[in-house]
Amino acid sequence: MKILLSLGEKCAKIVMGCEKMQDYPINLRIAGRSCVVIGGGTVAARKVVPLLAAGGHVTIISPAMNPLLQKMAEAGEIEHVAKAYETGDLKPFFLVICAADNPVVNARAAREAHSLGILVNVTDDPEQGNFIVPAQVARGRLLFTVSTGGQSPALARRLREELEERYGVEYGTYLELIAQVRSELKQKLPAFPERERFWRELIDRDVLTLLREGRIKEAEERIRHATGCIGTES
Repeated sequence: MKILLSLGEKCAKIVMGCEKMQDYPINLRIAGRSCVVIGGGTVAARKVVPLLAAGGHVTIISPAMNPLLQKMAEAGEIEHVAKAYETGDLKPFFLVICAADNPVVNARAAREAHSLGILVNVTDDPEQGNFIVPAQVARGRLLFTVSTGGQSPALARRLREELEERYGVEYGTYLELIAQVRSELKQKLPAFPERERFWRELIDRDVLTLLREGRIKEAEERIRHATGCIGTES
């Protein structure tokens, strides 16, 4: 009972010590979901790319689009509704990105999204939305995100660049390789702490160095050898 009270007191102190409520971090799965971007300019195009990468079905609502978006539409990668946004356009969608060049249009679309309970991001005024998109570094299935809560995009960009330099493509390749032996490892090491220790030791055995040097076959053989040796040591 004393332990529970102690934990509760600590949590209360943490909450009371926060001057402002923090954003709740979440990775959202939008594969197969209908997403809409209001606007057809450079900012809109920048927002469309990660939506498509995550498997979203993207619609652009804008009288015109820039060349990149036009190519995407012609290739059938996105849909284009060639008109200005009007109230009532958002009902079919799961997620909305307001990226029009007109702040008034963005604000109006955001209000409709809120009234419908739809996820909405407003590029020119994050406070009007109910989620923000953090700076991202992707290495295959490995995803790093950086957010300053909209307070300093420059700092978020700086930190993203540092992550890009520190973590190369070898980390994504490493994830793909370990996915191939994950099921086998779970059978040999049912307990999570044992599996965690195994992976830590494996990383320390220079697997990432091999991948960084492009010696993928050697890295794969080392991972499979290490997995195969589990339980054989006397």
